This record gives sequence, C-alpha cells and structure tokens, in this order.
Amino acid sequence: MAFAWWPCLILALLSSLAASGFPRSPFRLLGKRSLPEGVANGIEVYSTKINSKVTSRFAHNVVTMRAVNRADTAKEVSFDVELPKTAFITNFTLTIDGVTYPGNVKEKEVAKKQYEKAVSQGKTAGLVKASGRKLEKFTVSVNVAAGSKVTFELTYEELLKRHKGKYEMYLKVQPKQLVKHFEIEVDIFEPQGISMLDAEASFITNDLLGSALTKSFSGKKGHVSFKPSLDQQRSCPTCTDSLLNGDFTITYDVNRESPGNVQIVNGYFVHFFAPQGLPVVPKNVAFVIDISGSMAGRKLEQTKEALLRILEDMQEEDYLNFILFSGDVSTWKEHLVQATPENLQEARTFVKSMEDKGMTNINDGLLRGISMLNKAREEHRIPERSTSIVIMLTDGDANVGESRPEKIQENVRNAIGGKFPLYNLGFGNNLNYNFLENMALENHGFARRIYEDSDADLQLQGFYEEVANPLLTGVEMEYPENAILDLTQNTYQHFYDGSEIVVAGRLVDEDMNSFKADVKGHGATNDLTFTEEVDMKEMEKALQERDYIFGNYIERLWAYLTIEQLLEKRKNAHGEEKENLTARALDLSLKYHFVTPLTSMVVTKPEDNEDERAIADKPGEATPVSPAMSYLTSYQPPQNPYYYVDGDPHFIIQIPEKDDALCFNIDEAPGTVLRLIQDAVTGLTVNGQITGDKRGSPDSKTRKTYFGKLGIANAQMDFQVEVTTEKITLWNRAVPSTFSWLDTVTVTQDGLSMMINRKNMVVSFGDGVTFVVVLHQVWKKHPVHRDFLGFYVVDSHRMSAQTHGLLGQFFQPFDFKVSDIRPGSDPTKPDATLVVKNHQLIVTRGSQKDYRKDASIGTKVVCWFVHNNGEGLIDGVHTDYIVPNLF
Repeated sequence: MAFAWWPCLILALLSSLAASGFPRSPFRLLGKRSLPEGVANGIEVYSTKINSKVTSRFAHNVVTMRAVNRADTAKEVSFDVELPKTAFITNFTLTIDGVTYPGNVKEKEVAKKQYEKAVSQGKTAGLVKASGRKLEKFTVSVNVAAGSKVTFELTYEELLKRHKGKYEMYLKVQPKQLVKHFEIEVDIFEPQGISMLDAEASFITNDLLGSALTKSFSGKKGHVSFKPSLDQQRSCPTCTDSLLNGDFTITYDVNRESPGNVQIVNGYFVHFFAPQGLPVVPKNVAFVIDISGSMAGRKLEQTKEALLRILEDMQEEDYLNFILFSGDVSTWKEHLVQATPENLQEARTFVKSMEDKGMTNINDGLLRGISMLNKAREEHRIPERSTSIVIMLTDGDANVGESRPEKIQENVRNAIGGKFPLYNLGFGNNLNYNFLENMALENHGFARRIYEDSDADLQLQGFYEEVANPLLTGVEMEYPENAILDLTQNTYQHFYDGSEIVVAGRLVDEDMNSFKADVKGHGATNDLTFTEEVDMKEMEKALQERDYIFGNYIERLWAYLTIEQLLEKRKNAHGEEKENLTARALDLSLKYHFVTPLTSMVVTKPEDNEDERAIADKPGEATPVSPAMSYLTSYQPPQNPYYYVDGDPHFIIQIPEKDDALCFNIDEAPGTVLRLIQDAVTGLTVNGQITGDKRGSPDSKTRKTYFGKLGIANAQMDFQVEVTTEKITLWNRAVPSTFSWLDTVTVTQDGLSMMINRKNMVVSFGDGVTFVVVLHQVWKKHPVHRDFLGFYVVDSHRMSAQTHGLLGQFFQPFDFKVSDIRPGSDPTKPDATLVVKNHQLIVTRGSQKDYRKDASIGTKVVCWFVHNNGEGLIDGVHTDYIVPNLF
C-alpha cells in the first residue's frame, strides 16, 4: 500500500544579485526614479500566486511569480520553488516582455548533454534537487534588462495520499520580501462530499490570519484563500521585510457513507477504498533494532524514547519481540510474547537497558526476526486471525557477517516468502538508502528516512502510527473480467486505518452501462467482501457539476499512479524486465509531460546564447482471502412458508400451500423490546425495539409505531448484530465492526454470511436459516414519520421444534381454517371466522406489503387480520413476549 506523503510547497522568491548596501526603506532613488515599496536590489516581485485545483485527490498546482527590473542595468532574477518529492512537474514557462518560452519534457539522456553544455559555459541552468524531508527544490534564474518584466510559471501534479484520516496540503511560504499581490487559492472538488476542511499558518497570529484567510466548504466543493495585504506581511508595523516564513497547512477529508467510491470519466476509472468501523486485526511485530557503535548517544536515546511510546500504543491482543543486532544478535525473549500489561512493563525495562556496541550485522538480525515470526505462526503461538510485521531500524551499512546488499536482499526475500511486509527505517544519511528501499519494496513494505534532528523520536513514532492499526489483510480489488485494461496495483497485504487504497484503470468499452467493483479482505473476525456498483448514466449526471475539474483528471491520475508504480517495480528488476518497465514508464512520462527520474524538462532561455537551456531533473530519495460471494442485487426467496414484520408493526405469516396469509399488529409503547425468535437448540435469538412517530396522538388507536432496532444473536457462535436505521454493528467475540446502510459488503465466517446492499441486509446461518432486514427511509424533515426497519424470515427449516417468539412459534407446521366469509363494517374488507390453535376468532380481510424486493413500493400481500394484538393466534398474550433489552 502506498503511504501518506504530504503535498508541500515552499515558495522562495529571490533576487540573487551581487549589489549590496541598499538601505531598508520603502523608497529608494536610483538615478532620478523613486522605487515603490517591495523592491529588493532593484527587483520588484509584484505578484506571487499559488493556484491549486484538487479534484478527487488529484492536485493540479500552478505557481506564478511576476517581477520587474526597476534598476538602470540588467539584473539576474531567480525563481525558487520547493515542491513535494512525490509530485511530477508538468510544465514550466518563462515570459519576458510578453514573449513566452515554454518547457519541453525530453528523455533524460537527450537533455543531459544540453544541461552539461550550459553548465560548462558558466550559464545558469534550472535544476530540481532534493531539499529536506518532503521537498524538492526547483531553481531557475534569468538576466532581465532594465525596465523589463519577467513571469515564471511552474505547474506540477500529484495524487494526495490519505494519512491518519485526512489529506494534507503543506505549503511552506517564504517569499523573502514584501509582495504587493500575494495569494494562495485552493479549490477542492470531491464527488463524495467534503466532511471537513481547515487551514492554518504557523507564521502569523490568528487575529491577522483571520482577515487574510477565508475557508469554506459545502457539499462537494471547498475553497481556501489566503491574501495578506502588504501591512499584514510586515514583520513589524514599520518594517519592510516579510514575516511570511513558515508553514501554511490545509487539511480535509471526504464523506465516507460507503467504504468505497468509483468514478469514471472518458473511459478511465479510479476506485478509492477506505472502510471505517472495522475492528483492528491483531499484529505480531518483530522490532529489529541496530545497536552498533554508530548508534551511540543521541540516536540510541531517541530510539529508546520512540520505542517506549510505541509500547504505550500496543494492544493486549498484539504480540511482539525485540531483536538487537550489532556484531552479533540478541533478543529480549526466545519467542514472541503477548502484549499483556506485565510483559509491556518488562519490555519497557528492557528498552531502557539497551546499550550500543560493536559492528553492524543487518543480515543475521533480520533473519532472526523473520524466523521468529514464521515459527510463531507454525507453532500456533499467535492468533490465527492476526498479521505479522517486521520493522527494522539501522543507521549504517552492513559491515560484519553477510555484508553484500544483493545477498542480504536475497536471503530476506527467501525467508519472508511473501507472507508479511518488511518496513525499513534509515536513521540519518550515512547509509545505503537505495538498498533499504529496494529490500522493503520487494517484501510489500516501504522505507522511510529518519532525519537526525530533535524530533527523530517523533518521526519514528509517527511511522509506527501509520502501521499500528491494520483493519484488513489480503486485500484484493476485483473488476469486471475482460472489461479493464492497464490496471494499477490491485492487491495489497494490508489496509491500515486512516489510509486509503487507490486503484485506476482503463475501460475496454467506454459505452458500458454499469460497472461493478468487489473488494475482498480478511478482517479481525470475518472475511469481508465490499461491492460498489456504478450506473454510468447516473455517474455522468453527477459529474456534470464539476466546476473545478481540470481536463481529463482521472486519465492523468491513472498515468501518475501507473508511472509511480512502474518506477517502484523497476528498482528491483533486472535485464529485459527492467528494460520493459523503463520503456513503459518513459513512454507515459513523455506522453503526459511528467518530469520523472527518466525525463527532464528543457527550457530555451532568451539570453546571449540561444542554445542555453534550463533543465528540470527529478532526483531520488537516495540522492545527498476471502471466499467468493455473489453480488446481491435482489434476494430471491425460496418457496417456503415465510414470516415477517414490517410497518406499524404488522406481523405476517404466509403459508404458500394454502395460498393465504394471517396477520396481526402489536400495539406497544416506543422503547418496548419484543422477542421475535428464540431457539434454545441453535442458540439463535432475534429481538426488536419499537419506535414511534416524531409526534403522535396519545390515543393508542391512532398512534403509529414501528421497529427501529433489531438484535440478532447466536450464543453458540458468540455473535451479535445490532441493526438500527442509521448503522449495522456486528460483534464477534465482543469485537465490534460497524457498517453503513450505504455499504455494499459481504461478511463471511464459519457458518455465517452477512450481506449488506444499500437498504437491504441478508443474514444466513448455514444452509437453512436466512433473515432479511429492509431499511425504510422517509424524508428527514418529515414532521411526523421517521425511518424504520422490516424483518423477514425467508428460510427457517433448520430451526428446532422448540423455537418460539412472536414469529418463531409459527416456524413449525400449523393449520387454520377460514369460513363464513361475510360483509364487514368496511364494505371493502369482509369479515370471516378463523379457527386456529383451538380458538375461534373473528378476522377481517386486509392487505400488507412485502418490501423484500423493493423497499419503496413493495408487493401487495392479502391476509386475514387477527384483532387485539393477535390474541388467540399467538400463544399466551402479547405482553408475554416483552423482554428487557435487545440481547
């Protein structure tokens, strides 16, 4: 899975001139001209704008700087922008006195000679290089004649990654001088709807920020604007230098009524997947820690502080061990141990006692940790539904034992065998980061550099928080067979809470009418299948309002993601495979005008030598199973007797062999819980809680009541489901999973299947017991009515003869006879005599609705209505079925 990189932008606008001695005052005379405020060394940067359009997480960013040379002689103007390491530059243009010089993306080798020629001639050449933790720095400069204007415009794009439950745009603003027109404009369009949006600046007080900053969101659109005036930019009321020097951060997230979201535009699709409400899968963690001599002092102390914090976050269901390596290998325990309070206290003591010593034996340290995880699984020391992780921290290269990087990679790859991920943390710069990254990538993990700084312990803890809460393992994203081309990665070992899986691809047939996506994964207690189905015509209508959308954003998102993944695969490929991956990534980079590690941007600059070029290069970091379930479109009930309660609450007992049905109402106060089914043999119970209209008559004859909650439990399986009109919560061995009615999901485990498909839920206990729950929704602002539930028993033949309850008592065969049909008080509803259970009753012909196939219209069911709360039809009286609570 791809992990969160924050979109970042540092804007540093410089005039790099040799002149000095200019006083810091708002005006200065050069010859006979007075200079306006904001001029530094003869250069006035009069406009700086950052314009971002974010559409479905894909950000299109344009940074524009306009300057004029106020001096009497030619001056050099520099344009510096720091952009995210995960971003691809897509364009750069230089405009001088109205003439624009565009950039062109070329294969790196083709551009390299032009770059070297420019440098050898002492000319200034544009360059992108790594800068800090998350940024790369783009720099270009140009000579500008006296009185001339110059405009720099840089465009870059990237996919925003979800990190700890939100998307973050991190803009580090640093203009270095006062700018007459300084603004940041961000427009966000998210078809799922925006759930939160915030913006803050570290370099300006809230009072000043409030008047310069506007932020708003409604529905699918969000907007942030930051426009500080000249006075708001001053570091003090009379100063001419800028206080705009720090972090400007925008965070947002989207509505997640459904765990997934599929969008299709112009023959390309993107699938975002981020389920919520699932229990955390227990994890087994082998911490493989470098304690060699080079870790001495601050690095080891910060590592200890981070590990102590991580121990605070361990859950009791987790298992762990520490493997320490220097010249040799030692362990805290012989095998993995559970994270009980007693063991965690002992672990804290062990961590505090760690001391540095000796050399660096990465190979043996990793193999010991991997072997420990494999052995724990083989010997059943860890829960069956748990996941294993290796986290390795080192600050140097292997220098004892097996020290060849390629051999260590081979040993680790063979030992893990694809069973679990490896995460490598490289502490500082004195190490082979490429080796750590390649080894992690080929074992389904990733590498992260930990920077030697005062917050190194927080960096380590922050990494751990990303992988601390796996919600699913073995995630598989499935799409219509033979309908998709050029699919990006669609299998992931883990889905971690707060992150997001993104898959994109190309449709074979752009005119297909519908599109279905299934996501399968193993949860903490169940196997789950989530399904998204898209009606193409509805999708087209929904996306017509996209005011903010730029071009074919999904196609560009697909290209970005494909290139990113091809480049990752390329790192561990060899020979012909590497050549093919390189060729594909290069072709896409050139086609979509992306500056990647395989391409460079070339800009012809209008100086003395027409051949002089500015080159933008992209550096690298190392530079200084679930069972198949069919999709539920509609439930086709078997032709058995079936029983249900729906409406006010209307109980219907339908007997197909008699081609007739009996029905009755239960009139009880809201809040009352009724026993619907109880079977002591199978352990199954179903209870329902009555809800009422928002306001109703105190007269029970006119009061409307319904079922607002249902509790379904199986004592033998230690399983409970609480169904409300808002959500569905499943407890498996006291571990909760929460689902929305908008989800399309399948949960499976031994003897159980639960399927939710937008207002319709099916629960099956093996072959022979099947319940359907239907959600009825009314207009939210309706003055009287509220949402309610219908409950249907469509298969009960495996329930025992001891089953009872308002519905359960009818699961065993019973007979009834209707006679003496005669006119009733309502001419349209005849009365009759019903003989049932040795009772003779007066009943009235009526009708109810069966909503299993259509929750809004329903199918008419004619029945004989038994009055007085079913008296004479049900065993005993209805108050015998009142119970204290849902479970």
